[in-house]
Amino acid sequence: MLNVSIIIPTLNEERDLPRTLRLLRRLCPEPLEVLVADAGSTDQTVRLAKAAQQDYPRLRVVACPQVGRSCQMNHAARQARGDILCFLHADTSLPDDALSVIKRTLNDPRIAAGGFISVMRGPTKTRWLTSFHNYIKTYYAPMLFRPHLFFFKGARLLFGDQVIFCRREQFLAVGGYTDNMPIMEEADLLLKLVRFGRIRQVNRVVESSDRRVAKWGFWKANGIFLAIGFLWGIGYPPDKLKRWYDDIR
Repeated sequence: MLNVSIIIPTLNEERDLPRTLRLLRRLCPEPLEVLVADAGSTDQTVRLAKAAQQDYPRLRVVACPQVGRSCQMNHAARQARGDILCFLHADTSLPDDALSVIKRTLNDPRIAAGGFISVMRGPTKTRWLTSFHNYIKTYYAPMLFRPHLFFFKGARLLFGDQVIFCRREQFLAVGGYTDNMPIMEEADLLLKLVRFGRIRQVNRVVESSDRRVAKWGFWKANGIFLAIGFLWGIGYPPDKLKRWYDDIR
């Protein structure tokens, strides 16, 4: 029976992490473990995660030596014990049957990795148009920029808030995330994993915070999302793209 390690990279996520951890306790089946991979938060993130450990023994806090989501996820993945790795953002919530969906998807040896359909929600709004564009972008972006992989290998372009999952053995075989890649690291990983099989976007919804759209506004946020995807597709350096993509908490 395949088991799942959930990895949550954190840096100053005191606002959203407690709710995410509460919802993880409702998963059925449960994960083997939940690893909070923290890179030196200066707020209450670590304290809140350690407090949650008292009631949720599957939870572990992993101190990461280097800031950067790629480095943090790689560091936790090397310590994970599950057959499957599920990379979850601190502001994203899973449906209670998410692990059944993940296991069922990866039971097919032709599928190397997958993700969910993400809907952005905030306290007062659901960002339907942004969510829809992000959904169709997972298809048209690889069709435009990596057509050989899209048509012949089954590549898809998925993002972190869509909750990427894959087999741990294959993740390690391709070297995991690229450590020095500050943005588009999920797309880069999936292009490496496609050598093992298709990338699948499953027909289940996860909910992600709309905090970036709320902070920037609809037009600016979607313009940045579109520009970053296009420029990455034509080979613009990710470290320069990151300058446009501030961390929002």
